[in-house]
Amino acid sequence: MDLNLTGKTAVVCGSTQGIGKASALELAALGANIVLVARNEEKLKTTLTELDQSSGQQHSYLVADFAKPSSLKSSLEGMVNTPVHILINNTGGPPGGLAIEADPEAFRAAFNSHLICNQLLAQALVPAMKSAGYGRIVNVISTSVKQPLNGLGVSNTIRGAVANWSKTLANELGPFGITVNNVLPGATHTGRLQSIFETKAEKTGQSVDEVKSAMEKTIPLGRVAQPEEVANAVAFLCTPAASYINGINVPVDGGRTSCL
Repeated sequence: MDLNLTGKTAVVCGSTQGIGKASALELAALGANIVLVARNEEKLKTTLTELDQSSGQQHSYLVADFAKPSSLKSSLEGMVNTPVHILINNTGGPPGGLAIEADPEAFRAAFNSHLICNQLLAQALVPAMKSAGYGRIVNVISTSVKQPLNGLGVSNTIRGAVANWSKTLANELGPFGITVNNVLPGATHTGRLQSIFETKAEKTGQSVDEVKSAMEKTIPLGRVAQPEEVANAVAFLCTPAASYINGINVPVDGGRTSCL
C-alpha cells in the first residue's frame, strides 16, 4: 500500500488545533510539505515547529481569517505558482441553536466561512493539481451530512451545502486525476466539543462529566474520538493508495450515526 507523500504539498486549513492540526502532523509524517492556514500567526509559528522534517520537507504558513473571504482571496494570490497537490478544507463549526430561531445573518456568515472560502481555495489550487495530474481535496465536515444533529440548525444546513458542492466537484475534477471526498467526524475530543459539554452542563445542571458520559453511551465504541483518529482517515484519502476513492462521505464516529 502506497502511503508515501514525499514531494507532495498540502494546504491544511484550521491547522493550529484539533482535527486540522492533527491532519497537518500526520500528512507531514507521511512526507508531505505543509502549508498551515489559520488566523492566529503565533499559533501557526508554534505548530510549524512541530511538523516532521525528517524527509527534508519544507513547511510554511498562511495567515487567513475565514470570516473574511476577501482577505483569504488576497492571501491566496501569493500562492498562484505554488505546486499544491492536497487541500484540506477544515473550518470551525457555527454556533449551536435551533434553525427556526437563527438570525438569517448566521446562515450567511457560515456560508461564507465554509462554502465560499472552500470555493476560493479550490479555484486557487486546482490548476496546479491539474498540471501535476495528482490532486486530493478532503473536506472535514460533520456526520450531520448523513443525519442532522439536534440543536445545530445552521451547521446542519451549511454542512449539507458543502457536501453537495464536494460531490459536484468530484464529478467535475475526476477526469484530471483529482479526487474530492468528505470526512465526517463524530464526537471528537476538541475545544469545540468541550465547549458544547460545558454549555449543556450549564443549561441542565449536570456536571461536564455527566454530559460527556451520556454522549458516550450513544456511541457503540463507548468513547469520543481523539483528533488523531479522524486525521488518519483524512491523511489516507490524500495518499496514492486512495486513488480510486472519489465523491464519498466517510463517517469517523465510532458507529454513532444510525443510518447507512
